[in-house]
Amino acid sequence: MSLSLIATVSKADTLNVLGASDLFSVLGATTVTNTGPTHLAGDLGLSPGSSITGFGVGTTVGGTTHISDSLANTAQSNAASGFTTLQGLSTTNTGLTTFSAVAYTPGVYDFSSSASLTGTLILDFQGLNNTSFVFNIGSALTTASGSIVSIINEGTNDSVYWTVGSSATLGTTTSFQGNLIALQSITMNTGATIGCGNAIALNGAVTLDTNTIGGSCNAGDSTGVPPTASPVPEPASIGMLGMGLCGIAGTMWMRTRRIVGLARN
Repeated sequence: MSLSLIATVSKADTLNVLGASDLFSVLGATTVTNTGPTHLAGDLGLSPGSSITGFGVGTTVGGTTHISDSLANTAQSNAASGFTTLQGLSTTNTGLTTFSAVAYTPGVYDFSSSASLTGTLILDFQGLNNTSFVFNIGSALTTASGSIVSIINEGTNDSVYWTVGSSATLGTTTSFQGNLIALQSITMNTGATIGCGNAIALNGAVTLDTNTIGGSCNAGDSTGVPPTASPVPEPASIGMLGMGLCGIAGTMWMRTRRIVGLARN
């Protein structure tokens, strides 16, 4: 049985830095490779490379696949410009080396070198509208298995951005949020997800393994939680449902006749 987890994507790009790359759930430079039943809400793209592999039966691409065509080329250019713009923003918290166990508030967070996430990172939008979190990371970003980026108290048109100076690795079953742009490569290990956002590698590969990326990110929904799919009944189930409905209708008809007969007597 095939379930559709994909909705129309309209991600809030509050800072307006992503351009055409905002259409893509995944955008790689050299290659995009996938293993397992990965589901993408938006487009899948590559530029300037030529090899996308592992997408077939059991996978979902909610948009269109673009391999070094005009849209993919433009998207890579826009993503590179966005990366530069984000890294040039005035920082509100600088020189960070680790994520602390507090609820973060909107702002620009600067990690001078690498950053690693273990456990839960809480991003509190405080009910504010048109605001963003920006995490600028000097080199690598890694998350431990089971790590969570949790968004609370979101307003309207809120967003989360991550720029990574080298490569990003999301550990097994990590639940991530935000637009992830790495200067080199992105690896998403088994079961890692990006709720609202995308994975963009500017110069390297994107490697996927049974991942879900992008969901319902409309205005007012920064959580990025993909909408729950309504299971499509199997043909046998549909037949049983029809028989059940017929049985209910028959019972109601008999009851109606009984009541009418009693009234006549």
